[in-house]
Amino acid sequence: MRVFYILFRKEFKNYFLTPFGWVVLALVLFMQGLSMSSAMEQMKDAPMLDNFLLVSLKTPNFWFYFLFIFPLLTMRLFADEAKTGTLETLMTAPVTTTQVVFSKYLAAFCFYALLWLPLLLHLKIFALVTGQPAPVETGHILGTYSILLLMGAFFLAIGCFASTLTSSQIVAGIITIAFLVILFFLGFIPYYTGEGFKANVLFQYVSIQEHLINFAKGLVDTRPIVYYLSMAGLFLFLTHMTLDFRRWKV
Repeated sequence: MRVFYILFRKEFKNYFLTPFGWVVLALVLFMQGLSMSSAMEQMKDAPMLDNFLLVSLKTPNFWFYFLFIFPLLTMRLFADEAKTGTLETLMTAPVTTTQVVFSKYLAAFCFYALLWLPLLLHLKIFALVTGQPAPVETGHILGTYSILLLMGAFFLAIGCFASTLTSSQIVAGIITIAFLVILFFLGFIPYYTGEGFKANVLFQYVSIQEHLINFAKGLVDTRPIVYYLSMAGLFLFLTHMTLDFRRWKV
């Protein structure tokens, strides 16, 4: 446990000891504010049935920066160490592959979770600007944070796996974003195929857009929870297997 904590602390601190982590935090903070500003404009122009958080998360701005968070956070985890040669040194040290994989993954997940804390600040700013509390309930906030963390767990695992496949950060980032874009567009297939397509149930089950909308409305479903956690486990297992293969090669 002590070895795991040392590895985790080292990886987590790297996000704050380099300009990269602060740039990502500033970028996400800016884009969150932009999405909420767009939501306020929409709610000002016409009545909205959805709550304020859901309106802001359904804007194109949100999906643009949301999908790019994960390659930014994960592309360097293993690829950079493979390029500099420190990964081989790490693999020959008295640490297990499991400790290496989960320490890097957990550090990325904790930093990712911190990126969403400013949402609460934006809700406070909304109240200060308008003089009224934001049109959102506690259930909406909890549901939104739940689905963002669940999707983050899955997508970060994809990024970790991609980072073990190459020694190039750019290639790892491209692989990650390619996976995520495919998952994103799978959710649109039912809209184009119509209700008669029998596989629509499957595409709706994996639709990240549907999951986000339902949870942001406070409608918590156990099926997406099982889906995201199981898929995160699968990709972490693949990451472990790939890294273990490198260990034996060393």
